[in-house]
This record gives sequence, C-alpha cells and structure tokens, in this order.
Amino acid sequence: MDEFKMETINRVTLSQQVLDKIIYLIVEGQLQPGDKLPSEIDLINQFDVSRPVLREAFSSLESLGIINRRPRGGTFINDKVDSAPFKAMLAISINNIPAIIEARMTLELGLITLAAEKITDKELDELRETINRIKYSEDNNYGMYDKKFHRIIAYSADNQIVEGMIDPLLYAHDKTDRLIKYREQEKTVRHHEAIYEALKKRDPIEAFHQLYKHLSYVREKILHDEKNRN
Repeated sequence: MDEFKMETINRVTLSQQVLDKIIYLIVEGQLQPGDKLPSEIDLINQFDVSRPVLREAFSSLESLGIINRRPRGGTFINDKVDSAPFKAMLAISINNIPAIIEARMTLELGLITLAAEKITDKELDELRETINRIKYSEDNNYGMYDKKFHRIIAYSADNQIVEGMIDPLLYAHDKTDRLIKYREQEKTVRHHEAIYEALKKRDPIEAFHQLYKHLSYVREKILHDEKNRN
C-alpha cells in the first residue's frame, strides 16, 4: 500500500486525536477495509507521537472492531468496517460522555420495541438468570451480568441491519459502566425485573417505558458524578 497523505499530529494531543486521524483516513478512502497499516515505528514517525499514545489509540480502535492486530502479522483495517459507520462515529465521540449515553439510549430504546415482539422463551430465561445473578451478587460487582442483560435484549431484536451497531453499543455500555462510582443493587434488580416482565408480556410500549426509566436513572447518576468530579 502506498504511503497515505496525512498531517503531522501536534505533540500535545492525546491518543484520541490519533484515533480521529485514522478514522478520517478511512472516511476519506485513503484506508480501505482489509488494508494493512504501516509498521508501528512508521506510524510513530508519521504521526509524530510516542509509542504509548499510538498503542492506546490502537486499543480503542480494536475494541471498536475497526482494526485487527495479528501477532507477527501486522495491523489491518477490518473487512466489515465500512458496513458499520456507527463504530466510527462512536470512536470520534468516545470522550463525549453525554453524547455516548444518549446514543446508547437511542439505540437500546429502538431495539427493545422489536425485542418485545421477537424475544424467545430461551432468551427470556437467560434474562431471568442474569437478574438472579445480579440479585445474589455478594460483592456488588455485577457489571458483567448487567451488560449481558442488555446484550440479550439487543440481539433478540434479530435485525441484521442494526447488528453492526450492537458491538459499539456494548462498548458504550462498558464506557458508561466504568463511570459508575457506586451501585444500587436493589434498584438495578427492580428496574431489570420491570423490563423483563414487559418483555415477557410482549408489550413494546411498556418495555420502552421501563427501559427509558432505567436508562434515564443511569444517565442522571453518571452525569451527576461527572459534574462533581469536574
């Protein structure tokens, strides 16, 4: 692959700007799905950044599914990145916490109305199990089960067009989950049980209402903590 055109990145910028630049190269067509990126040392020189900054950017890009790092094989743009532009938008805005929360709400609230129509008995049983795991968690560290609860709902919508958005959605879940400073186990269980019951009744309006109530609570708690921290 020919060396692509880029401007040198200012030394004072963070890994987010390296990430932005790579996304820009994809959007502009200078990088294509399946392309192999130059070596780490070449990118360090071209971007004029340190190795830790580049690797941090690569970690974010890999988490979003935009690149694939192969041991001893190099780093490649994923073949399906062009079919999931939501990943790129999420990458660019990953540090805009209000926007991330709102994007998550928008996508999940749309998916749950379809889930209410399509969810299977097996998936309902899996939801019930995640609620029990949260309910009886002794160390109050139930984030993985919370994420699984939302993942089951997202995939139960069974829509191929939005499937490319689900992994970025779950990455956004991870991002917001890390910002929660304290957990309210009983309230989480109550919210999840209300969502579960609405899905079990195949009621899309009630499911939407209960999920909106839950996500609004999460948004308020995170933004309140962010405001106090800043």
